[in-house]
Amino acid sequence: MNTPSIPVHDDGFLLDLALRLADEAAGLIRAIRARGFETTVKTDSSPVTEADHAAEAHILKGLRAHAPSIPVVAEEEMAAGIRIDTGSEFWLVDPLDGTREFAAGRDDFTVNIGLVRHGRPVLGAVALPAYHQLYGAGAGRGAIRIDANGTQAIHVRRPPAEGLTVLASRQHADDPRLREFLGGQRIAHVGNIGSAAKFIRVAEGLADLYPRLGPTMEWDTAAPQAVVEAAGGSITTMDGAPLGYGKAGWRNPHFICRGAT
Repeated sequence: MNTPSIPVHDDGFLLDLALRLADEAAGLIRAIRARGFETTVKTDSSPVTEADHAAEAHILKGLRAHAPSIPVVAEEEMAAGIRIDTGSEFWLVDPLDGTREFAAGRDDFTVNIGLVRHGRPVLGAVALPAYHQLYGAGAGRGAIRIDANGTQAIHVRRPPAEGLTVLASRQHADDPRLREFLGGQRIAHVGNIGSAAKFIRVAEGLADLYPRLGPTMEWDTAAPQAVVEAAGGSITTMDGAPLGYGKAGWRNPHFICRGAT
């Protein structure tokens, strides 16, 4: 008796799939925001909304239908106690990164779908629903932005002579460690926004540096890391090693996201 084979897809197919699902999830999030929603609190004290759950359900259905051989680790499933066995290749999904921003009526929240292979993010799709922007990287395409103007390549920039534009977490805006880290560097501006939008603004050359000195999870960073690296930037731990994936508990150490150096 022949056993049906599970299709093996190339990275171009997988990137197109991730981009489509991120864009569709962004549409669901915008619709829920327009009609109103309630915010509840998870056991870890972080907020969650109907939009988080709806976006994740849509993404998981699409990934598991069209790439069933690749395990998916997703934030809200993990919060619900669902554990997934992964091998050397798996998806990391944050269906609504920056729920605090979303719930507060601000615009800097994202949808993140990243593919990890052998501990490294090899492709990613990041949607910024409020801005109607979609970013992707991998499959030999470099880093791209898709918006009302079409599809354009994006690149990090070299730091301007007047100094660095630094982005930091809104939630940790008053962290004294940030001031210590930036000491001695020429700084033109420090801005505080939420979510993976910080990575994206570095990737497209609107900012130069994003030091993360607080907690994050792997689903927060895999997709935007793929975009930053494809755009010519880097994300490293404080000792200079590339930020890797598949760690125990899915928790990241502190890291630094940089544009061109």
